[in-house]
Amino acid sequence: MTQRQIAVIGLGNIGGGVAANLVKAGEQVTVVDLDAAKVDALAQLGATTASDPLEAVAEAHVVFTSLPGPKHIAAVGLGDGDEPGILSAMNPGAIWVELSTNDLDTARSLYGPAADAGIGIIDAPVSGGPEGAQAGTLSVYVGGETDNVEKVRELLHIIGDKVDHLGPNGAGIVAKIAQVTLCYTQTITLIEALLLGVKGGVQPTTMLDLIQNSAGRSYVSESYGPEILAGTYDASFPISHAAKDMRLAMSMATSVGADLPFMARVAELYEQTEARYGAAAPHLLAAQMLEDQNDLVLHEYPSNDTATKTATNTATNTETKSET
Repeated sequence: MTQRQIAVIGLGNIGGGVAANLVKAGEQVTVVDLDAAKVDALAQLGATTASDPLEAVAEAHVVFTSLPGPKHIAAVGLGDGDEPGILSAMNPGAIWVELSTNDLDTARSLYGPAADAGIGIIDAPVSGGPEGAQAGTLSVYVGGETDNVEKVRELLHIIGDKVDHLGPNGAGIVAKIAQVTLCYTQTITLIEALLLGVKGGVQPTTMLDLIQNSAGRSYVSESYGPEILAGTYDASFPISHAAKDMRLAMSMATSVGADLPFMARVAELYEQTEARYGAAAPHLLAAQMLEDQNDLVLHEYPSNDTATKTATNTATNTETKSET
């Protein structure tokens, strides 16, 4: 594989793993992030460090960005106020691989300036989480011109084990947002299924085990179910990211003319969760919103026969009241 100069801007849950795998593959990688500790960790692996994005991209043949959201992508690419963006500092012929979850309007605002500067741009949002980024097993949803994609395909296979070129610019963004909504909608239905079972008298751990061994089995039930029952709510991913993804999904639904009422309700619940607990709160606190509505906190539910009898009696009393 031909070695080239690579810049990675943003060393968070995804970018840090991406940069590490590129370094381990023998690539010459320059990294930059606001968090000095993350930069230092990559430097210890062999990466070169830069003081800012413009310095990082000055000699780069390929630039990877992994950023929190659309406004950050636009600021890094086009500049913010008096600060110029990386499109003004990249060399003609370089390729910008944008790994973040973006919206179509922001992405489209980059294509013209990139073309004017002679820079290829590829939408390559990813799925697989921090563990996938660390292991180099991300799914990469690629949108862009074929020539540009082929120039970086080897690099994409370093960071991911499933790389799909889905069409022109924008196709990767649409695919990423559409598929990620399933994670959030399944999370809400998992919580409701657990609440229904437990309020009907089934122990929480038993109910989760039944779900995990049924047609409802999923990544969500396997990974998030235990977090919900433990009351830890998965602190590795903040509610702000989940709410942002759902906002992007609803914006895209409006853009393409899709009527998605259930997804809209899930998006509303995540917005409410973020407003209640704060942007940095664990994303699975959406469960606690539903637990509060049902007066039943799953991780506090006593695991004994008395609890089962109490839940059964509650269900019976509810039936009796309904009948009268």
